[in-house]
Amino acid sequence: MKKVNLSESLSAVMLAAAATGMTSCSGRQPDRPNIIVILADDMGYSDMGCYGGEVETPNLDKLAQNGLRFSHFYNAGKSCPTRSSLLTGLYPHQAGVGRMTFDDGLPGYRGNLSHNAVTIAEALQTAGYQTGMVGKWHVAETPLRPDQRQWLAHQVEHDDYTHRDNYPTRRGFRYFYGTIYGVVDYFDPFSLVYGEEPVRSAPKGYYSTVALADSATAYLSRAARSADPFFLYLAFHSPHWPLHALPEDIKKYENVYKDGWEAIRNRRYERMRELGIFHSPGNATNLLSPRQFNDSWADNPSQEWDAHAMAVHAAMIDRMDKEIGKVLRALEESGKAKNTLILFLVDNGCSGENCQMYSEGENDRPAELRSGEPIIYPRKKETLPGTENVWASVGPKWANVANTPFRFWKGIMHEGGVCTPAIAYWPGGLTAAKGSVTAEPCHVMDVMATCLDVANAKYPTSYKGNEIIPLEGISFLPLLQAGERKRHDLIGFEHFHEKALVSGDKWKIVQRPGKGAWELYNLNTDRTELHDLSGQYPEKLKELVELYAEWAERCMVVPSPDR
Repeated sequence: MKKVNLSESLSAVMLAAAATGMTSCSGRQPDRPNIIVILADDMGYSDMGCYGGEVETPNLDKLAQNGLRFSHFYNAGKSCPTRSSLLTGLYPHQAGVGRMTFDDGLPGYRGNLSHNAVTIAEALQTAGYQTGMVGKWHVAETPLRPDQRQWLAHQVEHDDYTHRDNYPTRRGFRYFYGTIYGVVDYFDPFSLVYGEEPVRSAPKGYYSTVALADSATAYLSRAARSADPFFLYLAFHSPHWPLHALPEDIKKYENVYKDGWEAIRNRRYERMRELGIFHSPGNATNLLSPRQFNDSWADNPSQEWDAHAMAVHAAMIDRMDKEIGKVLRALEESGKAKNTLILFLVDNGCSGENCQMYSEGENDRPAELRSGEPIIYPRKKETLPGTENVWASVGPKWANVANTPFRFWKGIMHEGGVCTPAIAYWPGGLTAAKGSVTAEPCHVMDVMATCLDVANAKYPTSYKGNEIIPLEGISFLPLLQAGERKRHDLIGFEHFHEKALVSGDKWKIVQRPGKGAWELYNLNTDRTELHDLSGQYPEKLKELVELYAEWAERCMVVPSPDR
């Protein structure tokens, strides 16, 4: 098997993209829009400037100012389920990834994209689109190996990170540069692949966010030479833990978070009110949920560590925005910007995990660097995060801030876990008021339907001999053009026994594992789920619980045993 290093692979990116761009697949309907879907990983609802945050995101803010923001955009609660749903237009269980990338032996929980589903890339490629992906895949089974610990540290080599039938190149993406696994060292990523070839070595100065943007830029620049429209799925690792950032980016935020959790959270909410994220600017209605922790910042013995951790989180987002700017400039220079639909999404709410408490050397968490230097998991916050040899995360207290104004975080079906920012930008096709915010509930499974709608492409009933599950997503193109669309009758959620359902009239039920009782909220009047109405409206609760049971049976939701 040929060995590829990162310097060689980035050169190959240019050549492959050139070949892609110089070859016409079909020559039909050259005026159909190009499509770019950009996905951030574990970013909080209020992290971006255009959603109230103090993190500087001028490029994303510009998309928001000239596009449409969504205040009620749902994901599937965690990384791989969301990605499977986004890619297929189905619920994650129907797509085969109801949990993580392990095979739990049930149809909805196999850890791989089902072949009874098609990806956006497969559908658009059939319709004559060029298809490319850059970034994090994380929808393929990744079984553990006996030498997992050494493999994670790049100290042994294997040719495949999963069965190659599950690589992006076998699911409709003609071009791919990125990682198969979910968690990576930003300076020396594990499971990095160019096409289908493993990339074996990292040059000095490598940083994932920059490298992915460089690859995406090369792909766009060359693909734009073809008469055929292109589709690009750009899935950044940022700002998922570990907290790894460039020193100059961290320095920019080194003093920003020293006022602590409550002060930052209150400032974010006031800015959200000014921006009119949920209501008209300055609306007096208080939607800010109470902070979930009673700890006083003044009494916090780890102030320096905690403030620095959040500074690194901000630095990772800041750098991602800079690199998105690079991609946008390449698009402008290609002359294709006006007729390109750009969707920016997030896979789930900010993570409340304390990754430094995990067992190193397991699954996707290395114990050593390539050099053999031990990786520090600062369980007692004894070492500041940011550098390659330290693996840490911001934890639940900062996650509660990042997800302002909601409660909870990634993996939980309350709004802090499943409701995330989304931006649609399309200079040549957006007729909704620029800079406006829609409260229409949408879901990542709607991305497939929307892409097919704008491309005038069909969703297949069969593909490569496999019967295809009917599309669940509903196009939100009418929202971009007329401000309203056909609404989902319901949207269901399940992940590791966390359950929820939102009805078409915005009532929501939630059930936490081990808690027993369902909670009931009216999101029309209680956007941040502060008032459980289950006792006050038992008939409504009964109706929604019955709808959940019907949805779960239809969508292959049969929770597997805990691992």
